[in-house]
Amino acid sequence: MLTQTTTRVLEPSDLDAALAVLDREPVANAFVTARVRAAGLDPWRLGGEMWGWYEDGMLESLCYAGANLVPICATDRAIRGFADRARRAGRRCSSIVGPAEPTARLWQLLEAGWGPAREIRPQQPLMVTDRMPTDVTPDPYIRRVRKDEMDTIMPACVAMFTEEVGISPMAGDGGLLYQARVAELVGSGRSFARLDEHGKVAFKAEIGAATDQVCQIQGVWVAPEYRGLGLAAPGMAAVLRYALADVAPVVSLYVNDFNTPARAAYRRVGFEEVGAFMSVLF
Repeated sequence: MLTQTTTRVLEPSDLDAALAVLDREPVANAFVTARVRAAGLDPWRLGGEMWGWYEDGMLESLCYAGANLVPICATDRAIRGFADRARRAGRRCSSIVGPAEPTARLWQLLEAGWGPAREIRPQQPLMVTDRMPTDVTPDPYIRRVRKDEMDTIMPACVAMFTEEVGISPMAGDGGLLYQARVAELVGSGRSFARLDEHGKVAFKAEIGAATDQVCQIQGVWVAPEYRGLGLAAPGMAAVLRYALADVAPVVSLYVNDFNTPARAAYRRVGFEEVGAFMSVLF
């Protein structure tokens, strides 16, 4: 039993305690919760370490340290403990992302050693809904992407990622990890698209992280030549229908605060803001 405030790397035997923390905020923690429920706490399977912050022997806060650094239910004292561990370990992640306030505090403590960041997005509204809109008809042409359509969907996925993050996902390893992730979503029936008459993607989105309580829509993209034509809201309504029917009772997403058209489309299909994320990109 730990009897003082401290951080340590969690082990597989800590799974129940970690899930209890994650379940405190099911929407905000959906990404990490989905990974932990699928892979447990073994770092090799999880794709990173899970750090735990203990107060008087009780696990109070978490921080996922993998490709992303993600503070979870993190108190001020936990943030300082996680920052100390992160400084000692050195930066291995490509981003820090999580609820805006704790992420901002974590970055404040790490910036001197880890900065400068390539880009900081301090306010990314977190939005949720648990029902279909009554005044937006789902696009009947939205359907699941088939496994034999990887060559069709990949260019759209790469274009979306490059626009969103500012770098191509094909850099570094030649895109092997990114292609594997897209193939996983396609194979699990969680990639959706509308193809035009030429067989090119006009609209696409995926259902990414998913738990029994909530799932997260991601990768929403309209091809440039179709923007402003009203595809986004009906397309989102169609993906939302799949999500609510097949995946989870609550659907979430987060969006850049400067993306006014996307925020308007999400509000139109019933998404409401319940908080904000922050992303620090390297």
